[in-house]
Amino acid sequence: MGFTAIVDIEYPSKLGPPLAYPVRYDVAMQRPDKLRVLQSGAGAPNEFYYDGKTMMAFLPEANLVAIADAPPTLEAALQQAHDKAAIYYPFTDLLLPDPYKAFTNKVLHAFYIGPSGAVGGVATEAVAWATNDVFIQMWVGTDDKLPRRIRAMFANDPLKLRHDMQLSNWQLNPSHAPETFASAKARAQPMGFAKPVAVPAPPKACGPEGRAQSRASAGQRCADQDP
Repeated sequence: MGFTAIVDIEYPSKLGPPLAYPVRYDVAMQRPDKLRVLQSGAGAPNEFYYDGKTMMAFLPEANLVAIADAPPTLEAALQQAHDKAAIYYPFTDLLLPDPYKAFTNKVLHAFYIGPSGAVGGVATEAVAWATNDVFIQMWVGTDDKLPRRIRAMFANDPLKLRHDMQLSNWQLNPSHAPETFASAKARAQPMGFAKPVAVPAPPKACGPEGRAQSRASAGQRCADQDP
């Protein structure tokens, strides 16, 4: 199948109200062992390819590519990408063999909200459910039964930030060309998959005389600044 997911994820701002950063994912999948995800929008564009033997993460603007041997099934490859490189997609449950099973795992409460004609340009039915971890609302096409919008709030998030995903351009059983699941553009020297590690910022000057900043305390005060 293929689809487009546009995801708004909220992040706190210094003013209080959250900021939304929309990210677009163009997805092509072929069971049992092929996936391509092209990501654009907020942040640097990146591409992910899996062909049943290898998986590759590619940053076109920086010409950086990471390649690793991959297991023979899509589900195992997604798990490996998460475990080895912290790669995760908000629509992962839709790629699994049984999305319904994934969505309803550990459900405590679920209810039907009602019909809506305002999502995705088609008639939909809105439903909601909750687990101990997350509250989800979903709009599903009345006729095609395809998800058109999903909103989530996580219980362990003290700020109650919202995650909103719009789904469109659905293609069921398309004919994907073999070259869909690889990239001839990735010509950089490949590196191994690894989880991203935050690099500490270098010490900064502060104050009118450019005094060296002390990073020994969490407050990031200047070396001669009163506590």
